[in-house]
Amino acid sequence: MTQLTTSSALGVQRDARPSDAPQPAIEIRHLTKHFRRRDGSTVPAIDGASLDIQDGEFIVLLGPSGCGKTTLLRSVAGLETPDSGAITVGGKAVFDSGSGTNLGADRRELSMVFQSYALWPHMTAAQNVRYPLENQRGARQGRAAMNERVAEALGAVGIGDLGGQYPNQLSGGQQQRVALARALVNNSKVVLFDEPLSNVDAKVRESLRIELLAMQRRFGFTALFVTHDQAEAMELATRIAVLDRGKVQQFGTPDEIYARPATEYVAKFIGNTNELHGRRAEGGYETPLGLVRTPQDAGDQATVLFRPEHAELSAERPGTASALPGRVVAVLFMGTHTEFLVRSGETRMRIWVSGRSTDFAEGDEVWVGLREDHVMVFPAAQDRGDQPEGEG
Repeated sequence: MTQLTTSSALGVQRDARPSDAPQPAIEIRHLTKHFRRRDGSTVPAIDGASLDIQDGEFIVLLGPSGCGKTTLLRSVAGLETPDSGAITVGGKAVFDSGSGTNLGADRRELSMVFQSYALWPHMTAAQNVRYPLENQRGARQGRAAMNERVAEALGAVGIGDLGGQYPNQLSGGQQQRVALARALVNNSKVVLFDEPLSNVDAKVRESLRIELLAMQRRFGFTALFVTHDQAEAMELATRIAVLDRGKVQQFGTPDEIYARPATEYVAKFIGNTNELHGRRAEGGYETPLGLVRTPQDAGDQATVLFRPEHAELSAERPGTASALPGRVVAVLFMGTHTEFLVRSGETRMRIWVSGRSTDFAEGDEVWVGLREDHVMVFPAAQDRGDQPEGEG
């Protein structure tokens, strides 16, 4: 179905939405932001980004350094001023280039958790958490009511007994819990997260992910979360927006992003892939290892991808749609799976078998079997007209 658009009175084109459709918690429309280099040239940090984020969703902005995810988050927060576009939070315009609207960060009715925790070192954990209540607009609560809210927030993040400690007396994980309690204490309906778990060790990070998701479900706030960690995104997200050079390459559920990537960039960034280059042939694409059968048509020249866990390893030629020959050059036990490195000519493939597998050893001749529905095909770079990547 063709999506209609209308022009708003404020001069920013907006997607038409049925009158009975729910108002997004955050609406981002055609947002752009350029940064100027020292030589005077400009580079797009955000390039026409549009997202609708519904109440209660946990949205993850995912991509490598320089893709624009943090700039997009900071634009929603009011810490960056976009060049053009529009942002609404809770149905209220907080930025609109057409009308000149640009509310300050303190007027956007949202909270933010920073990567660096951003705790006041001279304040206790409780005082840090109380700070937003003491400085909120409108009538202030009484001291007793504020203290009760602070105690509830600290208890919700599991550090109710640490309110009298100073930041330098807390571990990294505990400091991050203080920062999260501060974001929750004023019952913000929207909470922004700028890579909040990147400064804690792996075990603590895994625990905090689970607790963060549980708290988001419990309190019902809408989350907009920035990370470069694919596993973190897959575990937390209701939907993931994958960014590259300021553009939203795909916006969908974790399952959609992983199983049906819209572009080669998304397919390679999310999870692991094996890559072959092929020329269109009857029934699929002819690669250096043989014919890979697929009903997909990506042009005369294509990049053929498949994931390590989707291939079958066998000593005899399998009955799958495609069968590629090779030799095992390494066997690595990874705990949850065994990884076999298979080489065929100049091509190396990674194949995963669940659990510990001793079926094959280094030097064994093997076949790699592929089903048609596990093959991903994208136009080759020259057919896409790709240009070399610049900074950003």
